[in-house]
Amino acid sequence: MRILFLAPALCLLGGCLEVQQHPVWRDGKYDGKPDDQHEARLFHNDKLAWHAAIINRNMHQDEYNRTRDAGERVDVLPDKKAQR
Repeated sequence: MRILFLAPALCLLGGCLEVQQHPVWRDGKYDGKPDDQHEARLFHNDKLAWHAAIINRNMHQDEYNRTRDAGERVDVLPDKKAQR
């Protein structure tokens, strides 16, 4: 019987502890830590080097570029002449 009375009370109190998660805005601008650009920290503001590193990383994640015979055409079905 106590559980029937305590459960709704705990649910209501749990909602009161919700913390506001929106950023603080002052004068129409975000009042917080400024975000650094991706290329600023590691690449010393060199956007071209940052883009090259991203493209290089993406190329190494491609399975076609990582295999030994990259660029060669691989037939799925064998030739009939080879079977004879």
